[in-house]
Amino acid sequence: MRHIAFLFVLATGIALAPAAVAAACYADYKAKQDNPLRLHYGVAEVSQCAGDAAEAELRARLSAAGWTLLNVVSVFDESGLAERKESAGPYYLRF
Repeated sequence: MRHIAFLFVLATGIALAPAAVAAACYADYKAKQDNPLRLHYGVAEVSQCAGDAAEAELRARLSAAGWTLLNVVSVFDESGLAERKESAGPYYLRF
């Protein structure tokens, strides 16, 4: 009986592992451009939920588009998207 229980737990863990790995992460951030000064608040999907990794990823993406990352406000899962959509406006999932 223990063997069957072990196999069940193992199978359940294997089945749930891809879902945990595939969980989406998002970050909201503030960025700027100079000459003339422009500021924006945005939301972006990031590949890692860790704050430092999200910051490095966003810094590179924004820089390529001529923006400077000021700060990452927070990192969150998809449950936090809807409440930030209006505030981010055209910068919602743009970068």
